[in-house]
Parts: sequence; C-alpha cells; structure tokens
Amino acid sequence: MKRRKLLWYSLLFVFGCASEVNTADQLAVTAPKKLKFAVTDVIGLEDLQRDYGTFRATLEEVLGIPIAFFPVDNSTAAAPAMLLGQVDLVLAGPSEYLVLNARAKAIPVIAIRRINYHSLIVVRANSKIKSLAQLRGKTIAMRKVGSTSGHLSPTKLLIDAGLDPNTDLKIVMLNDQGVVALKKQEVDAWATASDRYQHILAKEGLSEQDFSIIATGPLLPSDVFVISNQMAANFVEKVRSQMMKNQDKLIQSLLVAQANQKYKGSQLVTANDSEYNIIRKVYLKIGQGNFLN
Repeated sequence: MKRRKLLWYSLLFVFGCASEVNTADQLAVTAPKKLKFAVTDVIGLEDLQRDYGTFRATLEEVLGIPIAFFPVDNSTAAAPAMLLGQVDLVLAGPSEYLVLNARAKAIPVIAIRRINYHSLIVVRANSKIKSLAQLRGKTIAMRKVGSTSGHLSPTKLLIDAGLDPNTDLKIVMLNDQGVVALKKQEVDAWATASDRYQHILAKEGLSEQDFSIIATGPLLPSDVFVISNQMAANFVEKVRSQMMKNQDKLIQSLLVAQANQKYKGSQLVTANDSEYNIIRKVYLKIGQGNFLN
C-alpha cells in the first residue's frame, strides 16, 4: 500500500513539474518576436524617426522586444493596417482611437493624460462676436475632419451653444492656416487646440493681442496606446505594467522631440474606453457615425 502511494505521489510530482514547464513555455512564446509601431498623426517614416526615434528605442528597452516603425499615409490608415497584421501597437489621438477600436477591435492599453489639452474658439480682437451664439450665419475655420481638438470638440462647443453645425454656420477645414484666414478676415472664427495656439501664432509671426478667445472647452480625452487584439492577454498586461512602471523614462524620451512638447507634464494612466464617449456622441450628432462602424 505504501509503495503504491509512493508511486502515485512520484507520478504527481513528475506531472506537476511537466505542467510547470509547459506553462512556462506557453508564457515564453506569447510575446511576439517584434512589434510594429505607428503614430496616427505622423505621416511618413522620416517624421516618425525624427519625432519618435528616442521613444521607440526607450520602449524597446522597457519591453525587451525589438520595435520597428510602421509609417501611415493618413490618420485613419492604422485601422486597416492593424486588421491586416501590418501594425501591432499604435499611439492614437482620441478620435483615431475610436476608429481603431470600432474597425480593428484594438485594445486600449495605456493613455497619456495631457494637462493642457482643450479646444479654443478664437475671433479677431476687434470682432463684434463675443459669444458662440453670435457665430450663427458665420464661417469658422477648423483643422481637419476627425481632429479631436480641431474639429470634434469645437463642434461640441457649438452644439452646446445651441447651434446646428450642419445648417447654422459654415465650417471650413484649413489645417493650421485657419489663423491666417482669420487675420485676413476670410473667416469669422478659428478653432484650435490650446497646446497648439501659441506655437501656431509664433510660427505665423502673429500676436495674442490680435485675437480674442471666446470659448475654451473642457479637458479633452487622453491620447492612447492601443494594441492588436491578436496579442495574448498576458503580453498585453506586460506591456501595460512595464509602461506604467517606466512612465517617467518614457515621457522624457517623448520630450526629446520638439513636436512632442504637448506631452510636457503628462502622465501615463490606465486607458478607460468610457472617457471617449463624448467624442462618439459628436460623430453621431454630425452624421459621421460611419467612422464608428
């Protein structure tokens, strides 16, 4: 009897060891050999290397996995690329996140909460327009369709002021040239992001004294790192925990590039999908719900 028990316990020990080895093997192979990384608002490889080269190298060190850039042609191109397995990890703005989440079922991993990320609506200093309601029948310059701070958020401000953005005023997309059009009186107002405002004025040789801010929106949803849903759950969690653990190093590596000064003072936080519902509602309100399909 004792010999049988001894044999049984020996077999349990052997199987237990084998199970531990198999589990360890499974954990070891869940991580990909390489990650392909894209940024939705950076077009082309040269700009990616200039603005995110240091960050890529730092993230590579933090995760212990080689990371290669995947340049996109436009701000929504990362979604089909992720569906095709061409890109694994993407840094996306709030509206681009919604497209990635809806079309590629991308998983939100870590968000970058910016301390000064609001929409502004600006008029000329000598304008008779003092409120958003007075923009009825006027023309406003915005950045580009789908831009969180330069289209969707200012559109929400207009809606909250009782204006129908489809019928009550004219919206033109002029990218960063909206301020020039405003100065030349080609438009009546200009929408931009608070963290771009000073930079754009300086770039165009203009002064704050030339303009008046008539509306400032609430703090906008965070930019977010999303990952392909083809990645194993334990690897996704590893990415999340390692980025959180090394957030100071990662944010400092972003700030090496002049283009990323918007992230100064930012912190990494766990991404929360419900934070982006405000942007979803605007898409639906302006009849652009197809972006979310």
